[in-house]
Amino acid sequence: MVMEDFRRSYLRLCKEGGIDSQESVLAQLHDTRAATGSCRLDLSGQSITTDTCSVLGRVLQNDTVFTEILLSDCMLSEEGAKLLLNGLCSNTTVKVLDLKGNNMRGTGAEALGQLLVRNKMLRRLVLEWNALGMWEEGFAVFCEGLASNASLTQLDLRNNQINHQGAAELCIALKRNSGLQELDLRWNNIGLLGGRSLLEAMQQNRTLTKLEMAGNNIPSDTLRAVEQSMNHNADRQTTLRESRSRTHVLSKEIQILKDEKSRQFLSLMDTIDRQKDEMGRSSRNSSIRLGQLHEALNEQKSSVNSLTAKLQMSEAALALSEQKAHDLGELLTRVKMEKAELRDRQSREIKKEHEDSALREAKLLKELNGLSEKNLHLRSKLEETERRCKTQQDQIFELKQELTNTSAELKLRLAQTEERLEMEKRRSKQALEDMDSLRQKEVDHLTRHQEESERALQERILKLEGQRIQLEEELSRAKASLVTERAQAEEELGKVRAQVRLEEQQHLSGLEEKLRALRQSRDESQNHCTQQKQNIAELHARVGQQSIEMDTLRRRIDELQQELAGKEQEKVSDVTRVRVELQEQIGHLQAERTAQSGLKEKIAALEREMKALSATHREALLDKESEISSLLERLRIREGEIQRMREDEAQRASFLQNAILTYVQGSPLAHFSPKK
Repeated sequence: MVMEDFRRSYLRLCKEGGIDSQESVLAQLHDTRAATGSCRLDLSGQSITTDTCSVLGRVLQNDTVFTEILLSDCMLSEEGAKLLLNGLCSNTTVKVLDLKGNNMRGTGAEALGQLLVRNKMLRRLVLEWNALGMWEEGFAVFCEGLASNASLTQLDLRNNQINHQGAAELCIALKRNSGLQELDLRWNNIGLLGGRSLLEAMQQNRTLTKLEMAGNNIPSDTLRAVEQSMNHNADRQTTLRESRSRTHVLSKEIQILKDEKSRQFLSLMDTIDRQKDEMGRSSRNSSIRLGQLHEALNEQKSSVNSLTAKLQMSEAALALSEQKAHDLGELLTRVKMEKAELRDRQSREIKKEHEDSALREAKLLKELNGLSEKNLHLRSKLEETERRCKTQQDQIFELKQELTNTSAELKLRLAQTEERLEMEKRRSKQALEDMDSLRQKEVDHLTRHQEESERALQERILKLEGQRIQLEEELSRAKASLVTERAQAEEELGKVRAQVRLEEQQHLSGLEEKLRALRQSRDESQNHCTQQKQNIAELHARVGQQSIEMDTLRRRIDELQQELAGKEQEKVSDVTRVRVELQEQIGHLQAERTAQSGLKEKIAALEREMKALSATHREALLDKESEISSLLERLRIREGEIQRMREDEAQRASFLQNAILTYVQGSPLAHFSPKK
């Protein structure tokens, strides 16, 4: 469909321009497009007039179909080539342009220069078998366009009659160009001067990796030097690509490590929040239990107060009974006196009443027997109550022993946890010290390596300076021509030194940043350990407070038991009530025992959490050790890369030295110096 629209627009423009003979060409193109489905416009070998070039230029100005245009051996005129290239200036799809064998000269070269300035999509340009180098001004415009273009990667200039002046213009463009990778200059007339200028340009160009210069009357040593510079550029491009890929991989790994650290930090924060919540819950539960214990104490105090009131009431009843007994004693004395007085009177009546008294004595004996039986029954009941009290006292003693055993177990567990924490601290400190020593050794090794490399470079520089002095002594008359080259070599060496130093500084700065990050992680782990210690100390303090409160409660229970024992001996009638109260107290003690069992479970849970935290700390230490090993491997890789770059720089310096020597040996002054 797109090709059909292109065909229609092309036919319309051809008819407007009075060109009806191009319909066959467009029909052929439409057929090839339909058959192959390619985006190539191939008109090679067909003669194209100026009008056809103008129509093609206007059509291709806004075309989005073709990516390759092949116009080789089309006998394009200067004006037609200009119109076609002006139309391609605003094209955004064409990437390959073939203008082989069209005898393009000054106007075509200028149009090509404008095309290279304005078009940013062209990747390959074939200009074989033209005459671009015949007109210096036009070729200069073409070179200016090439210098400003950054998208062209392949340029074919074979058989274009380029002389040494055109080669000089082309060298100026190559010094400024930063995108061209392949250049073909075979079968021109560049000569010795052009070859030297190209060699000079290669010292500044870093992107050109392929340069063909056969058939240009250039000496073999110059060709070898150019080939060496091409090899250097190719190696540099490969190293750059490798370094970019490695930096991309390292950036991904660093991002992954950052994500893992953030996840670990978030997990640690979650565990800390959970521990805080659990501590708050435990504190609330302990406060609730303390309130319950205070309430139990208040109830016990109220029960003791009620017992004291009952004792006071019983003492008052005893005083009243004693007073009654005293009154009865007085009455008995009075009665005895009256009896003594009335004994005489009643002596007579005694005989009569003797029988009555005998009967009364029998009744009294019966009553005494009943009272004695009642006393025996009461004594048996007292013995049973005393036995029950003893059994309850034994139970209370067993509870006390269990409480002491539980407190001792808690203390032992706390001591074991403290010892474990101290061992973990020592291990973490030892690991951190080992990490610091390893990092310090690595930094020292890097500094030593840097110093040795600087010394080696200085020695090489001294050797080069000695050779330069010898060359100056031998070639004193050729000094003016060699000063510029020596200055350029020194600048290149200075750039190399600066580049090596910058890379080493960047590497050291990266290592320092990694060391800082590791130290920060170590500080965070230490802070977390201190927080854990504080939490454990708070738990110890709370357990100590609870143990003190339990001791006070035990003492209070002992005092109450002593008071109850004394009162039980005094008052037998209140034994049943005291037993009920003791049962209630035993229930409270059982509740306290259950609370203590809950505390034991919490302590066991805390110990499990401590074990889990120690396991997480160990895993974090293992992760850090793996990170350190990966960093060491990266350091080794970086050292290998630096060693390669140094070897490359040494090879380059040797190549420069060989090039200078070959240049000196090949210069005409070197040929005339022996005669003089």
